[in-house]
Amino acid sequence: MKKKTKVRGGTMISRSVQKTFPLFLLPTVAAFCIGFVWPFLHGLFLSFTKFKTTSKWTWVGIENYLKAFADESFRYSFGYTAMYAIVSVVLINVLAFTIAYFLTQKIRGANLFRTVFFMPNLIGGIVLGYIWSMIFDGFLGAYGKSILTDTTWGFWGLVILMCWQQVGYMMIIYIAGLQAVPEDMLEAARIDGATSTQTLFKVTIPNVMPSITICTFLSITNAFKLFDQNLALTGGLPYIINPDGTSVHTTEMLALNIYNTFYGQSSNSRGVAQAKAVLFFILVAALGLMQLKFTRDKEVQQ
Repeated sequence: MKKKTKVRGGTMISRSVQKTFPLFLLPTVAAFCIGFVWPFLHGLFLSFTKFKTTSKWTWVGIENYLKAFADESFRYSFGYTAMYAIVSVVLINVLAFTIAYFLTQKIRGANLFRTVFFMPNLIGGIVLGYIWSMIFDGFLGAYGKSILTDTTWGFWGLVILMCWQQVGYMMIIYIAGLQAVPEDMLEAARIDGATSTQTLFKVTIPNVMPSITICTFLSITNAFKLFDQNLALTGGLPYIINPDGTSVHTTEMLALNIYNTFYGQSSNSRGVAQAKAVLFFILVAALGLMQLKFTRDKEVQQ
């Protein structure tokens, strides 16, 4: 009598995957190390040196970090960027959620509106900066003003530009979250006599917290990393001259300040710019992690 042999297909497949997955994983890991890990570690090392080229350096220790903290323009850019981040994050997310909420109410032409609101996100930041610069100058020119000579308009110009660009992208994420809200919970709220406002704040928003987490994270990091729009729209102008002869650009954000330190000043300041970049990375990473922890704790398990 012949014995029946059992073929365990799942086990054979899993063994094959275990043997071959390093072969498929290796190119991705190599690209990640070459494109991110090595440049980051090398940049971290250079932040403790004085250099003109990356191959010719002199060790100076924490001197670059002390100079970075002592730089008034860097401290000003930090405060300016923080204020901009608070305003833009609130406006972008409130507007994106509001638009997404109305576009999920089965209104006529909803798909067309989604496309129209999303389209600005497809335009590059440099192009947007120059387009909006002409728009603002055309509007302010009638009053004898320019966005390059008015700090207040420079601030709100950046806020308007980023809202116009990013609201559509965040709207798509919020729409996905709103469509995932369980219909039985909404129906139960209606049966219990809850008003639309009560349903929104007690049922809808708690269930959309994962989308709020993602959108808040993206808008915070985008606000602090803003560079090309800032460069094209205002270039940091206008500037003020301090009594010691140094200048502070009143609409210069952190990324642009690092860029100007590296390229706009003497070659001896490149180590200081690299130190600023490391501090910038730590700041954005810390804020992002804190925000993720805060909003994820409020997410509702469905």
